[in-house]
Amino acid sequence: MVKIVKPSVEIISNINSDVILKTIEKAARTCYKTENNISDDTSSAIKMISKLIDMGHTAMIEFADIHVKIITDTGVLKDITRHRHCSFAVESTRYCNYSKGKFGNELTFIKPCHIEENSELYDIWFKTMQNIEESYMKMAKNGALPDQLRMILPHSLKTEINIKANMREWRYILKLRCSKAAHPSVREVMLMLLNEFHSKIPVLFDDIFEEYKDEIK
Repeated sequence: MVKIVKPSVEIISNINSDVILKTIEKAARTCYKTENNISDDTSSAIKMISKLIDMGHTAMIEFADIHVKIITDTGVLKDITRHRHCSFAVESTRYCNYSKGKFGNELTFIKPCHIEENSELYDIWFKTMQNIEESYMKMAKNGALPDQLRMILPHSLKTEINIKANMREWRYILKLRCSKAAHPSVREVMLMLLNEFHSKIPVLFDDIFEEYKDEIK
């Protein structure tokens, strides 16, 4: 039975915004030898990081990183893994055999955000996913290995991506992938991720969030 799920994002890192901001501030103040201006709270860090971002001196924010897990479709995976300054760990269709009980003996697909449910297009898409699952299970029953089975899997297949990147790279990714020029499925998960980052870490993503806040649910 075909399983349809929505995409999701999860921050794996233990986010301590105070530690993140102070870490960046300590690195940045080395450049100017103004460590004596570091406050006990994060007020000096917030002021400095805000100024760094305004100046475009974002090399300093590379001193903090975040690890996230994204559940999305394989098409999004192909876009996201084009980024060079990240670490990736991805659910492998070469080793995962979805005909096995641990996967519920079924294929899981991501619900497309840009095809209206109950429309003719959605009906065609859904039936195609059903046909792919049926063929996958038939091939598995006839002894096909996962690296053979993967050859018929579509862009809509659910996949899990672990990504670790520094703050500078996350800002670059979000600026690029939240843009309306990005693929709708990519935008969907990146807007969710932007919302998570903004809600947990002051300053670092405020300007990007301000640009897209009206589109974030």
